[in-house]
Amino acid sequence: MPKSYKLQRAAIEVALDKTLKYIYKDPYPNLQKMAASVGKIFGGLFPAENFKKFQAAAADPENVWTQYALNILRDTDPRVVKQMLMSLGVDAGLYGTKTVRALREELHCNVPFIILFDPTSACNLKCKGCWAAEYGHRQSLSNEEMDSIVTQGKEMGTHFYMLTGGEPLIRKEDIVSLAHKHQDCAFVIYTNATLVDQKFCDDMNAVGNISLALSLEGTEESNDWRRGDGAYRKTLDAMELLQKNKCLFGVSVCYTRKNLEYVTSDDFIDMILEKGAKYALCFNYMPVGHGADKELIPTPAQREFMYQWLRKMRNSKTGKPLFVMDFQNDAEYVGGCIAGGRNYFHINSAGDIEPCVFIHYSDTNIRTHTLKEALKSPLFMQYYKNQPFNDNHLRPCPMLENPEYLREMVKQSGAHSSDLLYTEDVDTLCDKCVDFAAAWAPEAERIWTSTPHRDTHTQYYRDTAEGKAEFGCAACANCAACAAPADGADENPKII
Repeated sequence: MPKSYKLQRAAIEVALDKTLKYIYKDPYPNLQKMAASVGKIFGGLFPAENFKKFQAAAADPENVWTQYALNILRDTDPRVVKQMLMSLGVDAGLYGTKTVRALREELHCNVPFIILFDPTSACNLKCKGCWAAEYGHRQSLSNEEMDSIVTQGKEMGTHFYMLTGGEPLIRKEDIVSLAHKHQDCAFVIYTNATLVDQKFCDDMNAVGNISLALSLEGTEESNDWRRGDGAYRKTLDAMELLQKNKCLFGVSVCYTRKNLEYVTSDDFIDMILEKGAKYALCFNYMPVGHGADKELIPTPAQREFMYQWLRKMRNSKTGKPLFVMDFQNDAEYVGGCIAGGRNYFHINSAGDIEPCVFIHYSDTNIRTHTLKEALKSPLFMQYYKNQPFNDNHLRPCPMLENPEYLREMVKQSGAHSSDLLYTEDVDTLCDKCVDFAAAWAPEAERIWTSTPHRDTHTQYYRDTAEGKAEFGCAACANCAACAAPADGADENPKII
């Protein structure tokens, strides 16, 4: 970290301390004043228009996001509030984003904002449709390897880490030590919550930069059908303990054809709010691995419902004080697929560096390659050169909605199956997605063409001088006319 940034960070921390102390004296009336202070502290990190919206929301006590901010202040340990604002807002947002963008320009490849990794393959549950249930206690990353991932990541500007598995909390003491060492990073742990106890709650608040995403899927019946008898009750018990200790947590929701109506019900959302959840990270079921059931993929009608439900939930008037995101249906806000290092990649418990947590193919490993080398590998460069996989960002994924892409990218890169137990041929995997892709395509087109969308200001490889030359635009690689795809261009670019 450059000396200039250390000085800037120290000044921001002093200002943030004063601001938070003032707010805690009388949260609601001082929230409006905080809005102005935040604009001064984090000015330049986000567009000025965002701060104006924040100030307007703070002035309205009925605004969902005003309620959300007050709930965070009321329900979360002040140490965690401050540390997360520093780790996510300053280290990841202010410093990290600038470093990541500069490195993308330097290396001419994807560089991630987030890295996911699996401390262990071990899990104490056997959920239907989850590949981790098959892995057993076969693989784990060492403490040195986890530290190396974070250290290398920070050098690239990556200060945000998500821990998956397996069940990461089997390694909870090691994770706490890692988070303590790297206070300039934020860690979100996906967990089944069965190993949350009082000591871990104390540890979370002491380090301040750990939050949890607890797996929960609707009613007790719909949850335990997939996760096993008693899982629902254990998760609720953990939520109550976390809430009592003012820990920061949310839920992780895998929505399927069978449970979607339950995980989007008012009863479910009201219940997790009552238990103290502050966010819900949702993802579409993917038919990955041995024994995966493609009949669990939500139908096109359910997918459309989810798209509309998300927007209602986040509306400042019709929503609820819960931050909800969906990795599939929110692709329009990030310019399509974010895997392959474009915004994130995944490292499994054997050290294989994978483009996505759902794409178990790799051509590099942390024991033989650096993270920068992985980002320049044939597989990751296939992602870099072919993103977006569809200009309709309701069809972002190269597996679920555009399986022809994943087939070719894996074959052309020579990547191997990185499944830890059963190798899965890429054609076998993609064949499970063909029916859904075909059924969803016309519905996605109807929604996309009838709905306004924000400009994400994303530059893809095809927009660069090199990309234009490679796509056959060498004669005018730098002209203004090539700044956007021509009318009538193919919906899907060729696979490089």
